[in-house]
Amino acid sequence: MKKHLLAAAVLSTLAAPATVLAQESPHTFTGNVGIYSQYIFRGLTQTNEDPALQGGLDYSHSSGFYAGAWGSNISWLKENTTSATAPVASGTYNTGGSLELDVYAGFKGAIGKTDFGYDVGVLYYWYPGDTQAPGFAGLPYHIKADTTEIYGALSWKWITAKLSYSLGDTFGVDDAKGTYYFDLGATVPIGETGLTFGAHYGIFKFDGTDPRNYLTAAGVAASNDELFSYDDFRLSLAYDLGKASKVLTGAEIGVMYSGTSGAHSCGYGAFTQAATVGGAACTGVFPKDIADDQFTVWLKKTF
Repeated sequence: MKKHLLAAAVLSTLAAPATVLAQESPHTFTGNVGIYSQYIFRGLTQTNEDPALQGGLDYSHSSGFYAGAWGSNISWLKENTTSATAPVASGTYNTGGSLELDVYAGFKGAIGKTDFGYDVGVLYYWYPGDTQAPGFAGLPYHIKADTTEIYGALSWKWITAKLSYSLGDTFGVDDAKGTYYFDLGATVPIGETGLTFGAHYGIFKFDGTDPRNYLTAAGVAASNDELFSYDDFRLSLAYDLGKASKVLTGAEIGVMYSGTSGAHSCGYGAFTQAATVGGAACTGVFPKDIADDQFTVWLKKTF
């Protein structure tokens, strides 16, 4: 009788639901890797319209805490010049300057039992390498492009509004603490087709005055707002390849059209572009206009 009871107990345990045998882990790890025809960040090409390889790793906890890291190749720090007097391809960085690595952490969740959500956190953009020596091209100094932003976002279903605030120098622009970026976006699934439509509008508003900026007709450096503030937009369409084959689950292809409005030629334009700031002549600082309208295609895998 004891043997029969023991066998029945074992069989009962094996037949029990998995939720009884093991608790679901509160920890989640995900990763992603993708190849893009170019890297667009806030409406600006970061790779001189050349391809980019990107990837990241993320951790999240059931409490709402998350952290992660993401990276991409870039080229703009090797191609630009912050010189107001020598518009040639000198480069802000003399070593490195070909990688962007972002590290972030935050907390997000739902607001009550509604379709509203929130997300708050901090993001550090790291650009490994060394800047040109002090006094390069007649300038007083060069600064690193490393940037720290805090951010907060509110979402409702497929709509998100996000505000990012810089805590100091911003992407190589000095005296830029208080610079902010406002991002309004929507990501809308199109029925059960596997297609997702995306739309975005952003406002990048710079603060302060970098002493290296072009001089105005009054003989003072132009403000960061005059040279670097602009708006950007993008429209995208992505397709979940898992809809075509289970083997491709987690993979997507997409196409995006992006552009900017109000981007100053002397902040983001090509060396060959001439303009004025504060009544004084100036030229662009890149081989190509990095704020120009662009088409981008990509193939991405999430795992």
